[in-house]
Amino acid sequence: MPSEKSIKAGLALIEADHTKILGLTVGNHESVQPGQYIPKADARVPSGPRLFFHDASPSKTYLVVSLDIDAPFPSWRALGPILHWIQPNVKVAADESVLDTTAPFIANWIPPSPPPGSAPHRYTFFLYEQPNGFRPEELTPPDGKNLSNWHRMRFDLDEWARKHRLGPILAFNYFTSN
Repeated sequence: MPSEKSIKAGLALIEADHTKILGLTVGNHESVQPGQYIPKADARVPSGPRLFFHDASPSKTYLVVSLDIDAPFPSWRALGPILHWIQPNVKVAADESVLDTTAPFIANWIPPSPPPGSAPHRYTFFLYEQPNGFRPEELTPPDGKNLSNWHRMRFDLDEWARKHRLGPILAFNYFTSN
């Protein structure tokens, strides 16, 4: 079973300090609050959520990771967590709080899609400062191809973060959907 230290750390971070809540806009749901329910049809935005963080610095580069931590069912998480997105080279946009990028993804965004009859899944979002020397071009799929589902199942964020020398989680948020 993949380690869940990062998941527990993200939840503890926003419980202790509400300024560390990563801003999310999902479809027409703006300023998503931790745990907010978003119907699957509303959450199925093709390009992923819009992100913002008031403490973001224009001089820094960030990395976003998203996981479904309840796959395939919240009561039976044998395949989870499922990786939903890894986006490197995220920068502060012109308005100084919106985070944006045109860089290739490491793992393309896949919208929520819990199986029929499932209770809502939690879709988590982690914001890290991208470490110096991190080379996303070595991790992006060739020719912009989507990452296969095989590489998404039972994704161990703790191990991936250790391997790529990610620092502490800067901001975190999650929504539920089914």
